Amino acid sequence: MPETDLDAFFETLKSNTKGSVLCGQSVREIHGRDESPYQPCLPDAVFIPESAEDAAIAVSLCAKAGVPVIPFGVGSGQEGGVIATRGGLSIDTSGLNSILEVNVEDMECLVEAGVTRLQLEAELRATGLFFPVDPGADASLGGMVATGASGTTAPLYGSMRENVMGLEVVLANGTTIVTGSRAPKSSSGYNLTQLFVASEGTLGLATKIRLKLHPQPESRIALKASFSDVRDAVGVVSTMRASGLPVARAELMNATLMRGIALLHKESMLDKHLLCLEFHADEAGVKSLVDQAQDIFNDYGGEEIETVTRADDLSKIWKIRHSVAEAEKCLRPGASVIVTDVCVPVSRLSDIIDQAEMKLADTSLLAPLSGHVADGNFHYALLVNVDDPAEMARARDFKDWLAEAALRMGGTISGEHGIGLGKRHLMRDEHGAALEAMRAIKSALDPENIFNPGKVLPCES
Repeated sequence: MPETDLDAFFETLKSNTKGSVLCGQSVREIHGRDESPYQPCLPDAVFIPESAEDAAIAVSLCAKAGVPVIPFGVGSGQEGGVIATRGGLSIDTSGLNSILEVNVEDMECLVEAGVTRLQLEAELRATGLFFPVDPGADASLGGMVATGASGTTAPLYGSMRENVMGLEVVLANGTTIVTGSRAPKSSSGYNLTQLFVASEGTLGLATKIRLKLHPQPESRIALKASFSDVRDAVGVVSTMRASGLPVARAELMNATLMRGIALLHKESMLDKHLLCLEFHADEAGVKSLVDQAQDIFNDYGGEEIETVTRADDLSKIWKIRHSVAEAEKCLRPGASVIVTDVCVPVSRLSDIIDQAEMKLADTSLLAPLSGHVADGNFHYALLVNVDDPAEMARARDFKDWLAEAALRMGGTISGEHGIGLGKRHLMRDEHGAALEAMRAIKSALDPENIFNPGKVLPCES
């Protein structure tokens, strides 16, 4: 970073804002890492604004002093997106945690960036509405905007891209802009809202978010079944989509992962792949949906088929899916986890998983699999010893191979976790000449490169 008298800078920041400026080692360590295996790098300080105005002042002062700005939510990212590779100021949005509006009639709300997913869920419970994007972790909504988060309900409701209506964003010069509106559609000007979604804090700092809400479903029905062949489990989902069944959730957990889940919950489970589906429908359509779904399960050799309608039992099913991270660690206690994240057309999902399983057998890596499958997105969790250079090299090679395989099949190197530090070297393979357009946008909005430098875009060299 440029030579700056940081002590004087922090004093200026304190005197011009109401937020907290924290320089202690422990708080900097917390803000210098996420859930990824990449080497932590500490910011020079952490700033927790009390208001959007505080955040704008902080960014403006950073711009004048040449101090990097690293937006920080709760640190649950998987690709090193909050690691302060060049020091600077980590702006922690946890203090911006107010739900400002809930407009029930228009089914939308306005929240500050530090509001978490579960906080919003609790607020909406009595309204008959809900926000559907569920990445598993209780992430901040600002962080979910930054990574373009998705989750289990994406097949029916979409990801953050489809559910963010507008933003309040602080630009690199400290100017605050508002994008989007409360209207359900617009053809007015460039779509700046979507420009900032999934930009990973490299273009600006989101302080407020307008979100689309959805009616809570009249009925939720889940089905689960075990399969000997992972291709059959994927075939079930493909057939249901082709048949027009409204799949709200589809989660696949392979036999390796199921062994971890059995260890975690101390239960005996079949050593087979588990597929869990959920449908949202009105009462009148429930029986027909269940009958069709069970027929398709039978056609593909599903075993122990179970239909679940009670709320408590539904929660138990998805609790299994949300305990995946803990279950993975039970398979190799003490290991670190490198999570892959690619997305392919659903028609190619069986092909890429088949190829990946053969590749893994050659590398001797332990890699449980979980996948949303109905949208072509899946994750291997590579359980590795970070102190073993040879094993780490095999894990990195497999992660790159999987991303390249996804591209060959018409997919993408990231379905929901983003690029961060870990996949920058693959961006040209996916985007080609379009990468230069991205660089031009970055240069126009952040000419001094103060926002999250070193992320998303590969180095010029």
